[in-house]
Amino acid sequence: MMSWVVTFLVIALIAGILGFGGIAGASIEIAKIIFFVALILFLISAVVGLTRGRRRI
Repeated sequence: MMSWVVTFLVIALIAGILGFGGIAGASIEIAKIIFFVALILFLISAVVGLTRGRRRI
């Protein structure tokens, strides 16, 4: 997911440099949404991992 964020940020930078403001703004918003979704999934995964603990073999 983080590669998608970087891809959309690069698209936004290129579009901003070339003067396509609408595309740049949309790409930034998509990148923000994907970043926060990835962050929430990471936090959920970390909490679940901590609550399950380590199993002894």
